[in-house]
Parts: sequence; structure tokens; C-alpha cells
Amino acid sequence: MTMGEAHSNGAGPPAADPAIEIENVSFRYRSVQPGRPWTIDEVSFGVASGEVVGIVGPNGSGKSSLLKLIAGLLRPESGVIRVAGRPVRDLTPLDMAKILAVVPQEQAQVFPFTVAETVLMGRFPHRQGGWWNAGIGIERADDLAVAHHAMTETDVAGLAGRLMSDLSGGERQRVIIARALAQDPRILLLDEPTAFLDINHQFEVCTLVQRLTRARSLTVVLVSHDLNVASLLCDRVLMLKDGRLHASGSPTETIRTDVLRSLYGCDVVVDRHPQTGAPRVTLPSINPSP
Repeated sequence: MTMGEAHSNGAGPPAADPAIEIENVSFRYRSVQPGRPWTIDEVSFGVASGEVVGIVGPNGSGKSSLLKLIAGLLRPESGVIRVAGRPVRDLTPLDMAKILAVVPQEQAQVFPFTVAETVLMGRFPHRQGGWWNAGIGIERADDLAVAHHAMTETDVAGLAGRLMSDLSGGERQRVIIARALAQDPRILLLDEPTAFLDINHQFEVCTLVQRLTRARSLTVVLVSHDLNVASLLCDRVLMLKDGRLHASGSPTETIRTDVLRSLYGCDVVVDRHPQTGAPRVTLPSINPSP
């Protein structure tokens, strides 16, 4: 990829067998005064089935808003979003929940649910007649089996009886991922999956995401401020700036000193991870003033 291509507002050729299609999507929060910039401004790209795509960019560039648009939590003012070949505007929340699952950046714990109860909430889209007709607390055998499998995959089965409020940040994050997996989705959306975690739990979550995408053939879109997480986990990186697509390509094509300078307005050091060879970003040395 040349420097000109890296800075193109286009996202390259359409994804083969697309799981997600974004076509000329623009969005602006209603609370924003008329004439203010768009939160998302004519963004187009596709995500192929089984692909892991990272969305990065400066604060306020529209990353989390774009993820919410894909999830159907926000509606675009113009443009079309399709998941699994179907326009999101034509899908009910229940339809969406059967296709994709969202792991939010923060999960408030208002009620004292156990880990098992939390993971079982992911089965809601598959309950015939919904919870009210099926009866709260009356889970079917297949729901229990799917939830147990999701907890086993995420290494939280041993925490099933623990209250969510008693868990560490890393444990809670694995439980929320287990709840998402219990939906049996084809697409997984992750908003800052390693935020607020120490380095050990960051490693655990990254390893888990990588293992799950391979085992389940999931399509994954993740938002992250951590360029090294995006470099290690993603097949492709989309870079947003001021609501527009600034660059798109593999980690090697996008996580470069010149591209990052144009995106963030600062210089960083980019070298290679000693084990994987993936691009690795570090801050330059800070020379104190004499």
C-alpha cells in the first residue's frame, strides 16, 4: 500500500462473502447543534465472514458510534448497513440478537446476578415466546447446555455461583464475553475489550478472543485505543479521523509511523514484535528540557 492509498477515504475492494456491509453511512447525534460536524461522515467498508477487523482512531473520531450503528443501537441519517446480507433497518432487535452479539466497554452491575444467571441472559433471543411466556428461571436443557459450554470456553465455569459484583475486572470481562457467546452469534462486536485491565488480564482476553474466533469461525469487529492489540488480533485495521475513514489495510499497511503521524498528529516508534513479527508501537523517548 502506498502512502496515498493508506490515506484514502476508501476502504479498498468490497469484502468477499460480506458479513457486514457499510455503504455511505452518515450519522449525527440529535443533540448536536445544526452545522456541527458529522459523528460518522459517509463511511463505507465491508467485513468478510470470518474476518477480524479493528477500528482505531483518536478520541472523538466516531469509533464507538460506528460500532453502535452496526449493532442497530443507533440509526444512520443516510446510507445503508447490512448484516448477514439483510438491511439493519429491516431487522427487529430480536432478529439482530440472533445474528450478532455486543460486548460493551463497561457493564454496570445494578442487580446481584450470579455468573450463571448473567450468561443465561444471552439465551433470551432463542427462548420461544420470550422470558415472560417461558417463565423466569425455568431454563430449557439446551439453554443450560449452551450457557455451560460458553462458560467453559471462557474459563468461567468454576465461577458459576459467584456474584458478578465479587469478580475482578478480567473475570467480569470473560463472563460478558460468555454471555455474548451464549447468543450463538455469527458476528461479535467488541468495544475496548482490554480497557481498564492489567497486563495479565489483557493477555487473557486477547488470547481468548483469538481462540474463539478460530474455534467458532466468528466475524469480529473490535474498537480499541490499543494499537498493539489491534495489530496482534486483527486481519485488517480501519482508521477513523473526524468521523471519516482515514486509512484501511492490514496491520503492516496501516500501523506505520507516517500513517500514525497523520492520524494522531504525533510521532511514535514502530518496530516488529519479536515473536509474531506484527507491527509494534511504542512511545519515543522523552528528553527532559535542560
